[in-house]
Amino acid sequence: MRIVIGSDHAGFALKATIVDHIKSLGHEVHDAGSYDPNPVDFPDIAKMVTSSINEGKAERGVMVCGTGVGASIAANKVKGIRAAVCHDVHSAHQSVEHDDVNVMCIGAQIVGAWLAKDLVTAYLQAEFSTDEDFRRRVRKLAEMDEARK
Repeated sequence: MRIVIGSDHAGFALKATIVDHIKSLGHEVHDAGSYDPNPVDFPDIAKMVTSSINEGKAERGVMVCGTGVGASIAANKVKGIRAAVCHDVHSAHQSVEHDDVNVMCIGAQIVGAWLAKDLVTAYLQAEFSTDEDFRRRVRKLAEMDEARK
C-alpha cells in the first residue's frame, strides 16, 4: 500500500520512527514534511497529505502533531477525507473497518513510539467492512461532503 505521512514540528521526531515502521511492514511511504523540527503550521502539512490521497498518489495517510487533534480537524476540512485521532489500537483498526478512515492522526505528546507502531500496524492491516450498515453510513458521509458549500 502507498502511504503518505506528514507532521508538524511537534510530531517530527515520532514521524521518523513511524516511517521506518511503515517501511518494515512492506509499504511504500511518501513523506510530505515537515523535514526538520522548526515550527510549521499543521494545516499546511494536512493539505499536502490530503492532496496525495485525493490525487490517488496514496491510499491512506498518517499525520502526527502534538495531540493529533489539530491534524484531524485540518484533514477533515478536505472533501473526500475521513480523518480520526487514534490513541488506542481498537480505534486504529475500527476507524477503518467501520468508518473507512483514510487519515489516521496521532499525538506525539500523547503516545510513545512503541504504541505508535502498534497503532499504525492496526490501521494499515484493517479493511473497510462489507457490512451494509457501515457502507450505508459512509455513503451518507460522502453525501455530506457533496453538500458542502
